[in-house]
Amino acid sequence: VQLQASGGGLVQVGGSLRLSCAASGRTFSQYSMAWFRQAQGKEREFVAATRSGGSTHYSTSVNHRFTISRDSAKNTMYLQMNYLKPEDTAVYYCAATGVRWNSGSLGVESSYDYWGQGTQVTVSS
Repeated sequence: VQLQASGGGLVQVGGSLRLSCAASGRTFSQYSMAWFRQAQGKEREFVAATRSGGSTHYSTSVNHRFTISRDSAKNTMYLQMNYLKPEDTAVYYCAATGVRWNSGSLGVESSYDYWGQGTQVTVSS
């Protein structure tokens, strides 16, 4: 599986962005997928995940502001980000795994086998 993240950019506080993650392969619908982010000087952290069955999981820092979704017909996952804050500034990575992890493992970086190249999101105050 190859992943290509896009949609990052510069946005003001309170604004919105939608990230996309295009996946190759015909088994996209069977994969659990996630977004992680890494701010400068910090470790990569979990943002949101979606299982193949459609359930979603969010970190507390983005819950109720970000929405993860997927379109199996387009082999694409999205992250709609609203009410952006300066602390959301980071490089955002998409990831995928064919393993059916329990929900507690979906937020763990090592649970994912495939990673996209990252897209920069900068929120200015």
